[in-house]
Amino acid sequence: QVQLVESGGGSVQAGGSLRLSCASKRSILSSFVSYNMGWYRQAPGKPRELVATETSGRTTDYADSVRGRFTFSRDNTKRTVYLQMNNLKAEDTAVYYCSANWPGRGQYWGQGTQVTVSS
Repeated sequence: QVQLVESGGGSVQAGGSLRLSCASKRSILSSFVSYNMGWYRQAPGKPRELVATETSGRTTDYADSVRGRFTFSRDNTKRTVYLQMNNLKAEDTAVYYCSANWPGRGQYWGQGTQVTVSS
């Protein structure tokens, strides 16, 4: 079982920054390195959308709306991925979810962390 725990959400003014973290609890290193990790978000009344995700080649794809402002990274030794969010905008307000796609095993989700950007 993959358990993902997000943290780092909060309230910030437009133009500010936040860094989200997602720790993969209970994962051994050899499993964690095989996960393709990603971040998604869901605003009220809207479907969940992709923010950033690793490809099978371990490059990162970003949504057009966040490219150049958000940066995905991972630290395998800590079994943690991050989303650095700069120059935040009101439209970035959403619940942000971490996802782990474990090839052949399934996709797993964290509980989400709220990000609120005030203009």
